[in-house]
Amino acid sequence: MTISLCPCQSGLPYADCCAPLHQGKHSAIDAETLMRSRYAAYVLQQIDYIVSTTVPEQQALLNRTAIDTWSRNAEWLGLTVLQHRPKVGKHHAQVEFEARFSEQGETHIHRELSAFVNINGTWYFIDPTVPLPSMKTPCFCGSGKKFKQCCGPFLRG
Repeated sequence: MTISLCPCQSGLPYADCCAPLHQGKHSAIDAETLMRSRYAAYVLQQIDYIVSTTVPEQQALLNRTAIDTWSRNAEWLGLTVLQHRPKVGKHHAQVEFEARFSEQGETHIHRELSAFVNINGTWYFIDPTVPLPSMKTPCFCGSGKKFKQCCGPFLRG
């Protein structure tokens, strides 16, 4: 019997790694686990998971069609986590990674320093590609702080 390894590159079987997260049975224990599970979701076209693990206030701003198209059209070649910063703020973490993929026969490396926020015990990805709040408005994570004093510093400059 062949055990399918998880696309997140953990070395574990998918059933013991990202599958329980994708199925909603567990939540990610930290930002790195969430980031890895999101990569695996792109590989497996789990678009609902990608959306649901983004900051709730940003979810309606996501272009599901574009996410789905990229997920399906890319050939996903691998993931390397370069650094996990588990505590860059009281409720924030960062993960630097490289995702390798091929589109139309051309290989690409997407390198990113992603920001994550823990809201009521659940980790979420902060998407920098959608419109962000102004610096003086309340933060979208619900902390009660202004954006510039909460999630903003992890996305700007």
